[in-house]
Amino acid sequence: MVPESAFQTYIFYFSETFPLCASAKAPFKSMKIHEYQGKQLFRKAGVPVLEGHVATTADEAAAAYDKLGGSIAVVKAQIHAGGRGKGTIIDNPEQRGVVLVKSADEARAAANGLLGKTLVTIQTGEEGKVVNQVFVEAGCDIARELYLGIVVDREAARPVLMVSTEGGVEIEKVAEETPELIFKEHFDPAVGLEAFQVRKLCKKLGIEGAAAKAAFKFMPAICRFFVDYDCAMAEINPLVITGSGEMIALDAKITFDDNALYRHKDLLEFRDLSEEEPSEVRASDAGLSYVKLEGNIGCLVNGAGLAMSTMDIIKYHGGKPANFLDVGGGANAQQVTEAFRILLSDPNCKGVLVNIFGGIARCTTIASALIEASKTVGFTVPLVVRLEGTEVEEGRKMLAESDVNVINATDITDAAKKIVAAAAG
Repeated sequence: MVPESAFQTYIFYFSETFPLCASAKAPFKSMKIHEYQGKQLFRKAGVPVLEGHVATTADEAAAAYDKLGGSIAVVKAQIHAGGRGKGTIIDNPEQRGVVLVKSADEARAAANGLLGKTLVTIQTGEEGKVVNQVFVEAGCDIARELYLGIVVDREAARPVLMVSTEGGVEIEKVAEETPELIFKEHFDPAVGLEAFQVRKLCKKLGIEGAAAKAAFKFMPAICRFFVDYDCAMAEINPLVITGSGEMIALDAKITFDDNALYRHKDLLEFRDLSEEEPSEVRASDAGLSYVKLEGNIGCLVNGAGLAMSTMDIIKYHGGKPANFLDVGGGANAQQVTEAFRILLSDPNCKGVLVNIFGGIARCTTIASALIEASKTVGFTVPLVVRLEGTEVEEGRKMLAESDVNVINATDITDAAKKIVAAAAG
């Protein structure tokens, strides 16, 4: 799995280490939006951005250039990943994801080279992402390029604003090679970024004069935006200072905490399902907490903590989880059946571990759901089941008397060893 940003707030601890504020040990779900959508929200929040228009055809891109009325513009591929400027189209390595254009014809040609094509960047992985739309944005007089990002630092239990002089480059590389060039300020979400903190950051960034005056408006505004919209991450790379000292967001990479979307129903219209993992969308529609990973052992567990422990112990015994899946405490037969459909639709899945601790969900309920799922879906890979908790003996008996081909496990360690062996065989 490829990190969304150097400043992601979550890690999948068993295979990758994502730097800086990656202190949470559970898959953190968030809704991403495109750059042009983020800039719509920035403008509404008082964060300065340039004029631009989204286009889904080459002719629309040419018309957008004419509408901007300037001598230069930039055509940007719109995908849910960073590193687009250095990204390349799979079938045309000369085609970059961000193109400077000086005429409507050039804008049309750039859009033709991007739309419907697969763009590969440092954050997409080798498979890349298909470009369905481009953003044609006005040019500006760039004097300096900076980096700005905000995430929630879970150890400090506060948002943290991070800035760097190394804007416009791969911030992942900066974080790895020269972390001393990244400056941080934690802020109270109820108060926002305070004036003394802006002064500190301006001094570290070497910002003065008109640019410093702009920073006193820009930095608190983006921090308010982060809190008001319940963001998981807000990243601007580059944040530019113009020749006249203006501070402008030349990029907008924003994700929102899924758990807070009930407060922002208007944001749901920005969701682009074509950019999301289909199995994760399917699971969400079924009320399941699911994240697709790259391993070969499917996991069906009730409770996020137990799910993470299950993934931990699978990795400890030499296996690699294919997913995070929490069916929740109130899982029913329909949800368990759908969970198995999702797990088994992954061609990499060579075995499934069901690890249930019956509390709210009784073991008999889960056993019944497993039996029904086997009739509906049909288990084509080894299935290891560990049941514990309320009505566990009854649940085990139900499975033993059924036609379901189950490998029983006595505890979580036994279950992990058995599924790793079964998946390898």
